[in-house]
Amino acid sequence: MLKITDLIIDPRSLGSKFWLVSIDPAYSYQNGQRTSEISGYRYTVALPEKNLEKVGIKIPGKQLLDAPENGYMEVTFTGLELYFYWQNGQPNIAAKATGVSLANTKN
Repeated sequence: MLKITDLIIDPRSLGSKFWLVSIDPAYSYQNGQRTSEISGYRYTVALPEKNLEKVGIKIPGKQLLDAPENGYMEVTFTGLELYFYWQNGQPNIAAKATGVSLANTKN
């Protein structure tokens, strides 16, 4: 039987621009409980092509960029994947990537 968690969501459905607004540590979990160990960082981006909806994209390992001091900065992600997870009986969408860098915004 096909499960919703078996489906792959196309990252292009988020649009082509990602505006980084904040960076927060992502912690490891053990037996459903959060530990004090930082496993990576969550890069929260606003999606200008989706009414500025926000999504957090987790990247394992060290922090790769500094958070913007004021406003936002445009970034690109490598290895971006979207997936479903369940919370309180409801499906939710999460994202992960292998890398992030400043976008080349020269015209």
